Amino acid sequence: MIANGAVLPMFYLPPVEYFTRLNTFKPDVVFDVEEHFPKQTYRNRANIYSPDGLLSLVVPVVKGSKNHTKTKDVKISYDFRWQRLHWMSLQACYRRSAYFEYYEADFAPFYEKRYDYLLDYNRELFELLLRLTKNKLEISFTDTYEAGYPGLTDLRSAFNAKAEPPKEQKPYFQVFEERNGFLPNLSIVDLLFNQGPQAANYL
Repeated sequence: MIANGAVLPMFYLPPVEYFTRLNTFKPDVVFDVEEHFPKQTYRNRANIYSPDGLLSLVVPVVKGSKNHTKTKDVKISYDFRWQRLHWMSLQACYRRSAYFEYYEADFAPFYEKRYDYLLDYNRELFELLLRLTKNKLEISFTDTYEAGYPGLTDLRSAFNAKAEPPKEQKPYFQVFEERNGFLPNLSIVDLLFNQGPQAANYL
């Protein structure tokens, strides 16, 4: 049975489940950039595995038009050195993983170069992640906001950064699992740094 396409949000270092769903619906996938930017979602946060358990990395955004800023217009805030913090956290959490050094040079530039808009940052990171997970996908964006898109499964609210992932996830080795067990649905970088090129087969 051929699945219809889907409309998805554009995330920062999306969770594993996001890529699983993406594989179900591609190539007929469109990313909504016209929606009003919702707070506290994966659009500007990612969860990784730290020595103390779950750690959220949040990209700060400029406080502006309250809740009525379109996703494509959201600007990144540089009031503090969040890029340095994120990169140091990734190093601290994954330096011992099997493939961190293998991918380090791919990710490092994203924590040095400044981006004005969250969408540009997320898109370039996403293009890298597609390449590393061997996903061929033409990225296309919505040009108007629609409450629903006929023929497309609406996944804009399907991924909750605060809730348990809906499906069981097959465990893979994680650096700190001896401390806190397997943590499901972390950022795709957790899978990449631990599984390397095998991540594509896992997905």
